[in-house]
Amino acid sequence: MQVDGANVLVTGASAGIGAALAPLLAERGATVGIVARREDRLAEVLERCRAHSPASRMWVADLSDTEAAEALALQAWDEMGGLDVVVHNAGAPKRRKVTELSLDDVRATMTLNFESPVRMTLALLPRMLERDRGVIVNVSSLGGRMGIETEAAYSASKFALAGFSESMQLDLWDTGVDVRLILPGAIATEIWDQPDNDPPLYDGDLEPAEDVAAGIIAAIEGDAFEHYLPDLKPIVEFKTGHIDDFMGGAKDFARQQRAKG
Repeated sequence: MQVDGANVLVTGASAGIGAALAPLLAERGATVGIVARREDRLAEVLERCRAHSPASRMWVADLSDTEAAEALALQAWDEMGGLDVVVHNAGAPKRRKVTELSLDDVRATMTLNFESPVRMTLALLPRMLERDRGVIVNVSSLGGRMGIETEAAYSASKFALAGFSESMQLDLWDTGVDVRLILPGAIATEIWDQPDNDPPLYDGDLEPAEDVAAGIIAAIEGDAFEHYLPDLKPIVEFKTGHIDDFMGGAKDFARQQRAKG
């Protein structure tokens, strides 16, 4: 898939990775459809897109309403004359100790971070398969490959999205529809300062959202399924091979961070 000339839908496009990605796609020759809840912020991103791609457009929607999310996906397809790429980037953090986590917290997190992109994908997939062309890009997280303290609900949603992506890619291997799994690390976005969330333990360097956006475009145009942005795959490989050592190190890190606070 080449971005130049493609119709691309990006969710969660009013800030962070989505706001960096959409104008970059437009600059590379794509017609971009963007979706988010905040109309004023989304309009600013659309203006940047239209500087390069005048036919780009926006929809204001709360994708935690999964019925509305499904309808929006089909509306975008119809109004844009088909979609070549869909980037499921919308999501929200949930930093809360499991001892203080409610079932409603878990359900809300799973609905936005997992059920919404899945429902949109299932709605669009028959149309992509009929054309035998398309790329589904699921933005998970490093927390979708390893658990993070105070992020049980968030990690669960991102693990689910990663697993769904892997199986979907296997189911579609003999079609013209591809899947890309994006696993961002610590990125400079609004995720770190959100109401109704515990303070993050991590206080280190943050990767610019623009670098992740460039990596997503490379993933769309490349052949590989999984993309760590930045490349933190060795940490996940260590966790997989040495889970007890990893868990011990994570606990030590948490103790150190608490002592600093």
